Amino acid sequence: MPTVFVLNGPNLNLLGTREPEIYGRLTLEEIAAGCRETGRRLGLDIVFRQTNSEGELVTWIQEAIGEAAALVINAAAYTHTSVAVLDALRAFSGPIVEVHLSNPHRREGFRARSYVSPVAEGVICGFGGTGYRLALEAVAEILRDRPRTSHRET
Repeated sequence: MPTVFVLNGPNLNLLGTREPEIYGRLTLEEIAAGCRETGRRLGLDIVFRQTNSEGELVTWIQEAIGEAAALVINAAAYTHTSVAVLDALRAFSGPIVEVHLSNPHRREGFRARSYVSPVAEGVICGFGGTGYRLALEAVAEILRDRPRTSHRET
């Protein structure tokens, strides 16, 4: 069963209470449970993690290099600021899907810039917690349809 790391960045541990008009009322625990259920249905082993630390997020991406077939990442604020996250993602050879609960293009201008997008197969944004299920469905299809690549071009 292929392993998919679902990695989440800062402040997502506050979901359900932090700006629910933007991020929705689902908690991160509810999203994690949905990811695990979707993973079971799709034949994927899900490793779901959240951190407020940029360095820890980079470490988990590096761990994925040897352990995961694919990554689903909501880097949260690090999406718009972290070259370190981008560089770690470039080292990962499997498919990467970027997820955002809100639509960053409908928000402040600085949120339109993503350091994750240049290495992602695709971006799912604006669908709240449903975006994670959509990302896992996309990953499952990608893994079925093509072999892993040996490097990432950017």
